[in-house]
Amino acid sequence: MLPVDGFGFWEGRELGKVNHRMDPEVSAVRLTILEAVHILSSSEDGGRIFCTLESLKRYFGETENPALPEEQEEFARIHFSTFLRFLVGKLSPDWLELLPDGQMEELWASFFLEGPADQAFLVLMESIEGAASPSFRLMKMVQLLARFLSVGRMAAVMEGQCRQQAGPAFPLLQETLLTKVVGLPDRLGNRLQRENLATFFPQNYFPLLGEEVLRVLQVVVDSLRGPGESLRPRETEPEVLSRLLGNLVTKNKKAQFVMTRKLLFLQYSCTMPMLQSLLGYLAMDSQRRSLLMQAGPTTHQVLKELLETWGSSSAIRHVPLVQQRYVSKAILICLAHLGEAELQDSRDELLASLMEGVKSRLDSSLPPVRRLGMIVAEVASARIHPEGPPLKFQYEEDELTREMLALAMPRPAADGPSEAGPSFALVSGETPDRETVDCSGPQAGPEGSDSELDSDDEFVPYDMSVDRERRSSKAPSYVRGCLEALTGSEDWERWEAALWALEGLIFRSPAATQEVSVELAKVLLHLEEKTAVAGFDGLRQRALVAVTVTDPAPVAEYLTTQFYALNYSLRQRMDILDVLTLAAQELSRPGRLGKAPQRGSPDPGSQPGGAVVPAWRAVVEERIKRKTRRFSKGSAGQAPAVGPNEFNLVAGYFFFPLLQHFDRPLVTFDLLGDDQLVLGRLAHTLGALMYLAVNTMVAMPMGKALLEFVWALRFHGDAYVRRGLLSAVSAVLLSVPTEQLLADLLDELLEARSWLGDVAEKDPDEDCRLLAVKALLLLEKLRDKLLPLSSP
Repeated sequence: MLPVDGFGFWEGRELGKVNHRMDPEVSAVRLTILEAVHILSSSEDGGRIFCTLESLKRYFGETENPALPEEQEEFARIHFSTFLRFLVGKLSPDWLELLPDGQMEELWASFFLEGPADQAFLVLMESIEGAASPSFRLMKMVQLLARFLSVGRMAAVMEGQCRQQAGPAFPLLQETLLTKVVGLPDRLGNRLQRENLATFFPQNYFPLLGEEVLRVLQVVVDSLRGPGESLRPRETEPEVLSRLLGNLVTKNKKAQFVMTRKLLFLQYSCTMPMLQSLLGYLAMDSQRRSLLMQAGPTTHQVLKELLETWGSSSAIRHVPLVQQRYVSKAILICLAHLGEAELQDSRDELLASLMEGVKSRLDSSLPPVRRLGMIVAEVASARIHPEGPPLKFQYEEDELTREMLALAMPRPAADGPSEAGPSFALVSGETPDRETVDCSGPQAGPEGSDSELDSDDEFVPYDMSVDRERRSSKAPSYVRGCLEALTGSEDWERWEAALWALEGLIFRSPAATQEVSVELAKVLLHLEEKTAVAGFDGLRQRALVAVTVTDPAPVAEYLTTQFYALNYSLRQRMDILDVLTLAAQELSRPGRLGKAPQRGSPDPGSQPGGAVVPAWRAVVEERIKRKTRRFSKGSAGQAPAVGPNEFNLVAGYFFFPLLQHFDRPLVTFDLLGDDQLVLGRLAHTLGALMYLAVNTMVAMPMGKALLEFVWALRFHGDAYVRRGLLSAVSAVLLSVPTEQLLADLLDELLEARSWLGDVAEKDPDEDCRLLAVKALLLLEKLRDKLLPLSSP
C-alpha cells in the first residue's frame, strides 16, 4: 500500500526509470502528477484538492483541453495504477468530508470509473483483498466495485484485451485478469463473509458477466465487419454460437457435458432465448444434430433423456416446479427442430416415455404439474405420431400455456431441406374446471371446411329471460316437496326448480329441515345432473352446506362416515370435505344468527377440486398479521361482529371421524397409496377445521390429534400433502391457547420445530418452504417460554 503523504515509491524507483526513457516533453506528465500528489498529500483545502483532481482528468481525454495523445498514453501505461493506489491510501471519512454533498467521493470514484478499466479493476481487487476488515476503506472499495460492475465497466475490461495492441501483449496481465474476473464471487465471499453484497453472489454475478461477454462479442464482430456488412441484420443467437464454437461440442467431452447435460438437466436458470439458442445451435449442423436424436457410442440423445426425465415419477415428486417447466419447454423446443425422418427410428421408444410421463403427471395432486403433462403430451404425441389419434385435454390457458405452445412451432433445419414435418393443431380446453382426456375424438376441421356451415354465430340468441318465471311456478314450496321432486319426479322442470329453490327453503324452514336432514344430505350427495342446468355443482353444494349448517351434528356424522365408506368416487369424497369445511366456516362466523348465510362455492381452478385451501390460507395469513405486534395507528373501520361460536358444540362431529381410518386402505380407496390427491385435501380440511375451532372447548384435543396425524405423514412424497400438513401445524399454533400448548403439547412442538427447520431449508417445493417458515415464525413467539421449560 502506498504511503499517503510521501509518495516515495513513485518518486524513487518508478519515476527514476521513467526519467531515463522519456523525452523532456513527455516526462512533463511525471512532473505534473508529482505536483498534484504533493498538493493532495499536504493540503486540507477542499477547493484546491478538487481543482487538482479535475486537472488530472485531462489525461483521460474527456475535458475541453485534453492532453496530447502521447501524454494520455504515458499516463495510462505508466502512472495510472500507481496514482489509483495513492487515491486508495487517501480514502478516509475526514478527507471525503472536505467537500459537501459527496462531491469529493464522486470525483475520487470517477478515476476508477472513467480511466483504463483493466487497471482500475485490478487496483480495486487488490485494495479489497489488502484492506483491514472491518474498515471504512474496505466497505467503500466494495461499494465502488459493485458500482464498477453495474455501469458496464467489466465489458470495458474485456474489450480492452480484445483490441489489437500496438505493443507486445502481456500474458501475465491477461492471466491475472482472467483469474480475478472468474474468481470474483469466491474472493469477495471469502473476504467479506456475512458483509458480502448480493451483486457478488454467483447467481447474480455470472449472468451479468455473461451479458457483458455478449456485448463485447458484438463489438468485436462489428469491428471485424466490412463497411457494407455493418448494414446486414444481426445474426440470431444460434448463429453466433455456431460461429464462435463451431463443432466443439462434438469434439470436446467437457463442452459436450456442459451443453447437453449441465445446462439442460442440472441447471434451470437459463432464459427461454438462451435455451432456444442452445438447442438451435445443436440443430444447425448435421454433426451436432446427432446429439439431439441419433444414438451413438459416445453421444447423448438429448430429446430422449429429456422425455425420460420429464416422465420420471421420482422427478415429479422431488424436482421444483420451475425446473419441471424448464425441462418441458426444452422438450417442445427440441421437437420444433426435428423432422419426421429423424423421429421415425425412435418413435416407439419416445412414445413409450411420453405415455409413462403422462400417467405419472395426471396422477399428481398439483394442477400445474398435471397441466404441464397435458401440454407436453398433446404437442409431443402430435409431433411424434401425427397419423395417430390425437390426444385432447381440457385445461385452463394462461401466459405460460401460450408460451409453451408457441415454442413447439416447427422450425426448418439449418443445413438442409426442411424436414420439420406437418403442422399440427392443439386443442385447448373450454371448461377449465374439469381436466379430462379423450384419445379418440377428431381434430377440428381446417379453415374453409364444411364445419363452417354448422356455425350458429349469425343467429340471434333466443330470449330465455322468462324461463326463471316458468321454473318458479313449478318450484316446491316446502323442503319435503323438494326432496320428493329430486328423488321420484319425472318432471324435469320441477326437478330443476326444486334444486334452485332448495337452499332458500332450508334456511327459511330449519325445523322442517331437521326432520329430514340426513335423508336430504344423502340424496344431495348422490344427486346426478339429469338436465343441462346451469351451475349444477354449485347449487348442489350450497344445498348440502345449508342442510349441514341447519342440523350440524347428525349431518356431519353421516358425511364423515360416508367419507370412508365403499362405492364412492374420489369426486364425492372431496365434495364431502368441501361441504364440511364450508359448513364449519359458516357455523363459526361471529354474529351469524339472524343474518343471511355467506354463499359461495369453491373455485375449481385454484386448487385440486376447490378453493377451500386458498380461503383457509388467507384467513391464516390474516390471523398471523393480527398476532404480529405493530405500532397502533388508531381505530379504523367498524368493530367486528361478536356472538357465540356455534361450531364449538359440534366441532368434534366434523373433525375426529375424519382421523379414524386414514391409514386403512379399502378395495377402491387408499389414502396412503394412489389416492394422494384426496389425502392432501383431507390434510387441508383438517387444518381448516382446526383453525375454525379457535376458542372452543375441543381445540386442545383436536390439536393433539392433528399433530399426531401430521407426524405420521410428515415425510410424504407428494408436495400437496406436505402443504396441507404444514398448514395444519400453523392452525394448531393459532387456535390452541398458549397455556395449553405449553402444558400439554410441549414435546410435540419441540419435535415439530426441528422438522419445520429441515423443511424450510431442504424441501424441493417452494410453497412448502414458505409454509414452514410461517409456522416457524409462529413458534418463535413461543420461544421465550419454550426454552426455559425444555432446558434440563
